[in-house]
Amino acid sequence: MNVGLRGTGCYIPSIKTTNQDFQEHNFLNSNGAPFDQPTTVIIDKFKAITGIKERRYARDDYNTSDLGFYAAQRAIEDAGIDPEHLDYIIFAHNFGNVTKGHAQSDMLPTLATRVKNQLRIKNPRCVAYDMLFGCPGWVEGVIQANAFIKSGMAKNCLVIGAETLSRVVDPVDRDSMIYSDGAGACVLSSEGSSGSILAHGSLTYANEEAYFLFNGETYNKESNDTTQYIKMYGRKIYEFAISHVPKAMKECLEESGVPITELKKIFIHQANEKMDEAIVGRFYRLYGMKPPEDVMPMNIRKLGNSSVATIPTLFDMVKRGQLEGHHIEEGDIVMFASVGAGMNINAFVYRC
Repeated sequence: MNVGLRGTGCYIPSIKTTNQDFQEHNFLNSNGAPFDQPTTVIIDKFKAITGIKERRYARDDYNTSDLGFYAAQRAIEDAGIDPEHLDYIIFAHNFGNVTKGHAQSDMLPTLATRVKNQLRIKNPRCVAYDMLFGCPGWVEGVIQANAFIKSGMAKNCLVIGAETLSRVVDPVDRDSMIYSDGAGACVLSSEGSSGSILAHGSLTYANEEAYFLFNGETYNKESNDTTQYIKMYGRKIYEFAISHVPKAMKECLEESGVPITELKKIFIHQANEKMDEAIVGRFYRLYGMKPPEDVMPMNIRKLGNSSVATIPTLFDMVKRGQLEGHHIEEGDIVMFASVGAGMNINAFVYRC
């Protein structure tokens, strides 16, 4: 049975925030001490490492579930199906709805249930649930949907990845410049698509790696703010990713039976430009090769890191010819791969 991406869609928020918009920020170390360097130097170094020039933030009156709904609408329209024929709605996120100006996360009801409500789906057999799996959540949602369909439990599944990370960042933490908002979605189906998932794999490293990403208080020790913000040990994540992700990608590709020379594109989580380049470079070195120049499309420079939304947004843009120098055609072999909080890694090989 072929299970393909019958339709895709994304929602890119309208508010553009450039690196220059951070020039008035007073960034602090984790111990609360100011950096020795001026903010302009910090921003320049940040750009050199991550590749990020600008990112997108959601409107104040939009929540994560709203972004997911808009991406879902576009994916359903692209698939050309009746929403009442969806068997599952899987919504990948990490922080739920965080209303602008409020610290508390809202996940009751689930974001998947909210999207089902916004889509006005009446069919109670359309099961809606959330996926909490770090940045690889959307990929894991696709892997689960593929299993549902191949087992005969479903024919059509909607998988959404959305986040509003701009609302869970510490403004005095320089890592706050990494994160952004966005949403991507797909309809996975056993009908109406020539595509097929050829192989997949998932891993969780939860010993010393478990808390490389975590919730923590502001670096401003003089503040009474008790809000929990997203925090990370960036260097440890980098070293973990370049050590483990290439091997996981190789295992997945070999399970598919596809030679690496036939791999047209790698849609990798847009976490950090240098890290992604290192991962793909090491992946190809496992085969004694250098990566082709056009194998890894990137949109992080303009969209930042929107966690679970990066891969479905990237794929939708390339599919629609919206990323210069990149396109895919029917029959092309591509790979999706991600790494993130948990620490989780996953990948799947797909024939378009």
